[in-house]
Amino acid sequence: MAITFGTDGWRAVISDEFTFENVRHVAQAIAEQTLDRHTSDQAPSMVVGYDTRFLSDRYAMAVAEVLAAHGIHVWLTQGDTPTPITSYAIVDKHADGGVMITASHNPPRYNGIKLKAAFGGSASPAT
Repeated sequence: MAITFGTDGWRAVISDEFTFENVRHVAQAIAEQTLDRHTSDQAPSMVVGYDTRFLSDRYAMAVAEVLAAHGIHVWLTQGDTPTPITSYAIVDKHADGGVMITASHNPPRYNGIKLKAAFGGSASPAT
């Protein structure tokens, strides 16, 4: 199954295509991209947030674990949070970017991953 990013990230049906295995694959790609783009002598950092959808907290933990395994400092929100708060935290923490586990406006059976840039907004299509 190919994981295809669309507008602002990837969305799929929970437990169909949006599985822990696929979430970890996407987190691996995000970790590699973060390390490739990082230019500071300090370790890169990312903020990971999540919404109230089914298993969002567990998916966020899986993403955080993969990022941390690559030496990326992770700020994981203490609870569910709206996307704008995660974006604010990225800027506030001077992080290299962030990940938000949410399917936004999609039906409840979906979940998703939004990739955020260091300025808190959506990562570019090139990223």
